[in-house]
Amino acid sequence: MNRAESKGLDAPHHGSLWLAWLESRLPRAALLAGALTLFAEVGPAVAQGGPPAVTAATPLARQVTQWDEHTGRIEPSARVEIRPRVSGQVEAVHFRDGALVAAGDLLFTLDQRPFRIAVESAKAELARAEARLTLAEQQVQRYAPLVAQRIAPESEMDTRRGALREAQAGVAAARAALRQAELDLEFSEVRAPRPGRVSDRRVDAGNQVQAGTTLLTTLLALDPVYVTFDASEAQYLRYARTARGGMRGSDGESGMPVQLRLLDESDFSHRGTLDFVDSAFDPRSGTIRARAVVTNPDLFLTPGAFARLRLFAGEQSALMVPDAAILADQSGRMVLTVGPDSTVAPRPVQLGPLVDGLRVVRDGLGPQDRVIIGGLHRARPGIRVAVEPGRIGQGPLASAQ
Repeated sequence: MNRAESKGLDAPHHGSLWLAWLESRLPRAALLAGALTLFAEVGPAVAQGGPPAVTAATPLARQVTQWDEHTGRIEPSARVEIRPRVSGQVEAVHFRDGALVAAGDLLFTLDQRPFRIAVESAKAELARAEARLTLAEQQVQRYAPLVAQRIAPESEMDTRRGALREAQAGVAAARAALRQAELDLEFSEVRAPRPGRVSDRRVDAGNQVQAGTTLLTTLLALDPVYVTFDASEAQYLRYARTARGGMRGSDGESGMPVQLRLLDESDFSHRGTLDFVDSAFDPRSGTIRARAVVTNPDLFLTPGAFARLRLFAGEQSALMVPDAAILADQSGRMVLTVGPDSTVAPRPVQLGPLVDGLRVVRDGLGPQDRVIIGGLHRARPGIRVAVEPGRIGQGPLASAQ
């Protein structure tokens, strides 16, 4: 065996010794970095296969009904705090907590004995005043011929006439006192002033209550109900230019139509109209308070609950894209578009409602812009892509042509 053959046989052994020495001298991280560098140099040559393919289409232009959605709170159309109009002791409670009541239903009864005594006393005082009136009339009738015959002086007749007028005033005062006593007796029965649903009772039988002070219960009118919400200045101006009379409506006409759904409902099945808009914007929030009235025949809409309310904003032409083509970042919503040189560019947009599965784009897009609707995971801003023509149809799906 010659020297060359000896070197050839020893080469693998020396290579393994060299690798073992290198591994003992360098950390594993350095070896891994070197391997990754080598792969990065070779990788592009291997992975190079052309630009990524995406599907792009121009926005769908169509006439749509514009609705603006707001979050509103349901409120009763009337709220009445039931307080006694006379003082006394509660004798009985005639309703069940949370029950529906009609106008005039008896809710509370106070002890009526003191009020009945007051009525009897007022009747007796009226009888006394009427007796005085009868006596005064008789005296005037008796003295009239005497004065005419100049037997009695005129001054005596004036005195009798004054006593008659005083007796007449006494009768009127006694009758007013009797009506007041009868009214107090009537007020000892606390009745519902209007139909609605009562809350729980705040006092039980046996408690002493004060007139106009003690809260007995609360009555809420539930049909119809109010829904209050806040509209921005831009929305208010758009409504004012779209509808005649703006949000308030013209004189003699109902307000703008509204639709309502609860948080667990998918359809806007409740209908109403806008009936009140505040007189000024809130300087702190820049919004204006508005109120809609919604019928509630089944009394399902409960005061205090939140609801989604949408307000009719007119018919107008709009550009629409699939909702899946909308992206979001910290600055807001955007779509990815393809320029003439096939370069991907982000485009910030202002969005409207979802109509038939497509999202209305109010600002940020033109009718000739090509929006990426397929292959979004392969598109990155600034890279070139291979564009496949697509079409946005009358629905949430887009297809390639």
